[in-house]
Amino acid sequence: MRINVVTIFPEYFASPLAASLVGRAQVDGLLDIVLHDLRQHGKGTHRQVDDAPFGGGAGMVMMIEPLADALDPLESSHRVLLAPAGKPLEQGTLDRWAALDELTLVCGRYEGIDERVAEHLIDEEVSIGDYVLLGGEVAALAIIEGVTRLLPGVVGNPESVMSESFRDGLLEEPHYTRPAEFRGWVVPEVLLSGDHGKVDEWRAEQREKRTRERRPDLIED
Repeated sequence: MRINVVTIFPEYFASPLAASLVGRAQVDGLLDIVLHDLRQHGKGTHRQVDDAPFGGGAGMVMMIEPLADALDPLESSHRVLLAPAGKPLEQGTLDRWAALDELTLVCGRYEGIDERVAEHLIDEEVSIGDYVLLGGEVAALAIIEGVTRLLPGVVGNPESVMSESFRDGLLEEPHYTRPAEFRGWVVPEVLLSGDHGKVDEWRAEQREKRTRERRPDLIED
């Protein structure tokens, strides 16, 4: 899979993209990440990519021309704008993107992006939460991790990807490992019983209980 990232800060990605499974996936040829420096398409001597908003107001707006120049060669890919006004990112969205051959992530900055970019040059607009960051680079990294772990051959045990939070609309159950007791805090007895049927039943109960307590919005009664 190829993932393009359009950003004014390509250096932001150097260390995270070289680490852990994302770095290994690139070395193994399972993933190709290409950083596109938007300032290469900037206007004038100073490679300008933003300007004052029409109608006045605070902040600066990313101009359509540099973004169009950067995105036009990538029109065959699925182009995603990362912005607070986008639809909330969900696991199902990552599943869908992981099946693509090529994905392009566009990192917003400043007060926002010229709306004509979203209207004519973007296939989808998403947000990673109801809060505002300095730009879309953090969101791009989150998406890259979320998509990469779904690619065949990246995660050692593929079953682990299918038995986690947000699968079947539920949060994942609690997990424990050795030692069985620490500072008087003990592991639930059922997990030490060796009875796989009871363990499966306990895990199913915990998934529903945890979801009802923490994310009742995920359960359709």
